[in-house]
Amino acid sequence: MRSRPAARVTLEQPTRKREAEFLERVQASQRLHHPWLKAPSTREQFRDLVVRARGERHATFFVCTVAASELVGVINVNEIVRGLFQSAYLGYYAFEPFSRSGYMSEGLALVLDQAFGSLGLHRLEANVQPGNLPSIRLVSGLGFRREGHSPRYLKIAGRWRDHERWAILADHWPKKRRGR
Repeated sequence: MRSRPAARVTLEQPTRKREAEFLERVQASQRLHHPWLKAPSTREQFRDLVVRARGERHATFFVCTVAASELVGVINVNEIVRGLFQSAYLGYYAFEPFSRSGYMSEGLALVLDQAFGSLGLHRLEANVQPGNLPSIRLVSGLGFRREGHSPRYLKIAGRWRDHERWAILADHWPKKRRGR
């Protein structure tokens, strides 16, 4: 019997105790994030993120290493719609020097466990700019399916940018993972 590898990351709810570390990581990751996103980069923006994370329509998770409790990335479950839809939009970003380490894949798997478990969602959608190959590999590697192309979908850094729509349904997330 093969044992499951030990977890390298854990999820944390955003709190102000991570403010200085978060802002340092954003500063160090500007080249990684450009032109894909604009992460909160001021104290006010960080504090808005913490407040927003407590809202009913959002769930935000800090992805942190188990070994050293370092902040490696952020995953947002945005615009949660209940009722017949039970759906939300996914946003995420890694920080340097942790990009391309597999941490975000592990963190997103944990978020999917919660989204399709305790959050009770049926569907998660990730909108990814076509040139962002690491992000496409992340979602496709976890079982998201490409549903289409949305021209000029989101305004990022002052420009309307095309996005690919990727989605996953609760039924397509491995049941053995849920509720662990």
